[in-house]
This record gives sequence, C-alpha cells and structure tokens, in this order.
Amino acid sequence: MATLNIQAVRSAFPALASGFLFADNAGGSQCLADVVSHISDYLLNSNVQLGADYPVSVTSTARVASGAEAARELFNAASVDEVVYGSSSTMLVENLARAIEADVQVGEEIIITGEHESNAGPWKRLAERKGAVIKLWNATHLAQYPDNPYAVGLQLDALAPLISAKTRLIAFTGCSNLLGSIVPVKEIVNAARNLAQERGARKLEFCVDCVAYAPHRQIDVRDWDLDYCYFSFYKVYGPHTSVLYARAAALEHSLSSLAHHFLAVADKPYKLQPGGPGYELVWGSAAVPPYLRALSPAGTLERAWAAVAQHEQALLQPLLVYLRAKAARGVRVVGEESAGLGRVPTVSFIVVGERAIRSSDIVKVFDTKGDVGIRYGHFYAYMLVDSLRPKLDVNDGVVRISLVHYNTVDEVNRIITTLEEVLA
Repeated sequence: MATLNIQAVRSAFPALASGFLFADNAGGSQCLADVVSHISDYLLNSNVQLGADYPVSVTSTARVASGAEAARELFNAASVDEVVYGSSSTMLVENLARAIEADVQVGEEIIITGEHESNAGPWKRLAERKGAVIKLWNATHLAQYPDNPYAVGLQLDALAPLISAKTRLIAFTGCSNLLGSIVPVKEIVNAARNLAQERGARKLEFCVDCVAYAPHRQIDVRDWDLDYCYFSFYKVYGPHTSVLYARAAALEHSLSSLAHHFLAVADKPYKLQPGGPGYELVWGSAAVPPYLRALSPAGTLERAWAAVAQHEQALLQPLLVYLRAKAARGVRVVGEESAGLGRVPTVSFIVVGERAIRSSDIVKVFDTKGDVGIRYGHFYAYMLVDSLRPKLDVNDGVVRISLVHYNTVDEVNRIITTLEEVLA
C-alpha cells in the first residue's frame, strides 16, 4: 500500500507553514492553495451569470459544472443531477426536510440520533409540523470497555427495536464528529430496510451525515444504497460550502420543489436550491478531487483514501495509548478507546474523579501557549453529550483533538507533551 508523502501533502496547504498545530480539523480543515486560486480566478475572470452564450458566461457555466462533477465524484453518485450545493450542511438538511414534508404522513416515524444536530433538528421540526413521531437511536455502551461508561457508540441492536410499520426515515451519521467512530453504513441500511419491509413500512428512506466521514474515508452512496447524504467541503480541504446527494428516484418522487414555480425542475437538483450557490465556491471545490487523487501513485480516490487511513492510524495510535495510560488519573476516552480502521483521529476525552479537570480548563492551557488549536464543548452533538452517564456539564462537554492526514506524529507528540503538563 502506498504511503503519504507528508512533505508534499503539507506543502499544498500554505497555512501549515506557520508552524501552528491545527488540531481542530473536525470543525474545519485548512484550505488547499489550489482551491483559493480557483476562487480568485473565478471572481477576477469569470464572474458572470450562468447559461448565456457569450464566451465568459460559457466559461463560467463550465466551471460551475466542474464543481458539481467534483461533488458527484466524492459521493460516487450516478449523475451530477443528484448533487445539490448549499451554504451549509444544516441549511441543506433543513431544505430537504421542507421538500419531503408532503410525503410524510401523520403518525409516521422518523428515527434520529444524538449526533450532530444538522441531522436531527430539521427532522424534529418536520415532525412537529406534520404530526410525525420522533424516535431516538441512542449511542450505547461498548461492551469491550467495561470500566469506561463513556465508551459508547451507535449499535445496530439498539436501532432494530425502533423500526416499525410506521418508520418513514432514518437519519444517522457515517462517522461521529465527537466519538470519531465510523458507523457501518451499508450494514445498517441493509438491515434496516429488511426489518422495515418485514414490519410493513410504507416507505423508508435514509439520510446520512458524512460531514465527519468525508475528510477521512471514501463515500459510496450507490454501494451504501442511500437516498440522501451530505458533507461540507470546508472540512474536506475546500471552501466554505456544502453538498447534498439526493438519489434520482427520491428527488423526483419524494420531494416537492423549493424553487420558483415557473422552473421545470422535477428531476433536477435546483429543486432543493431556492437560489443559486456561490459560483466561485463551487468552482473552488473542483480543486479537491485532483489533490486527493494525487496522494496515491495510482491516481485513484480508492488508493488515496487507503493511504490517508493508513497515515491517520499512525497519528491515532500514540494519542490513544497515552490517554488510556492515564486512566488512573481520571482520563476517560469518550467513545472507542482503541485505534483501528473503525475510527478516525477525532479523539474526545474528559478528566473525572477526585482530581477532575474541566474540559474548558484543559483547553485554556493550550490556548495560553498559543501554538496548538484544540477545542472543548458539545460540538453540536448536544443530545449525545447530554445523554452520557455519569452526567457531564453539557456546555463544558469534552476535550476534542481532531487530526487529519496533513498532521504528523511529531505534532501528536507535541500535544502529548502539553497534556502531560496539564495532567501532572
């Protein structure tokens, strides 16, 4: 398996030259220089409306189409007509919930999780408008860690009893932005579809949040048999814009148009776009897949993501080993405690016991030093943090260290050195 050329990787991100250690990447990655060049070039040389026949508009239209193709490639969607751009993931799911409203009946059930609120709040509001029922698929304790009550994750055995003849939609995450654990999407979807069919459900669709998944692994909406899926380019080394996949059949038959009444968009992504996206951001996004493909000599996304995953395990292993070794000091990893391809290097922890330390106080030490960026809080997984037992202060939440493929083992050791000071 090819390994990453970390020097070449880091040279693609100008911000890394400062020496600052970016370890809050789950909140937003650093941006590729090529992305910035695309945005600047668009605004300076092709900033006109799409769809006209004069040369600059033809160029602009082609550039925006390239951005749609970039998102299609990262989703592995069948067509660019299944790709919707928007300003944020939360806004895209809110639009989706509005568009699906007419196809949700009174009393039907929507299953959500306590993960990031972008894939929960819109569905809770939809249920309130339509008289639908919300069911919560809770993260449950991982049996392999009997001494850590905070080792939790989404498990199929907790989902199965929630599925009934009235289940209409299941909204869950492909990777937890707080726990760092990867959810086996294909397995979950297949099992849930079979159970829903056995129990007589009228219609079941899935909406999967891949915001925390997309920076680390390859999405495959077709192999996973998804109806809806979304991620944010600004967490995948691109500009501050987000994309939603809507399966062609769902786009045409499950969703009502949010666009102007005179537009014929029954089977087009504009159905979910009440207005155009920022064209320069769409063109900027087109620079992301070429960068990713270049990470592997084979020039394929599959090989590139495999190399990313391999490198990230080298980051994850020493950090988790260190945190587990501090169990007697009161350190508890929140989520999966062990490295492996079932998790990404997004690591959350707390310090409890007789010498407990508030998460905010741990982060303050890093902030004061001024050369490493990490965060504390609930990270919009409010319901998940609020459900943890023993109970936490949800606003103080957890300490989260989130790394990506441009981070290095030396940087992990820098983080550990500061943690050693904090936990002394």
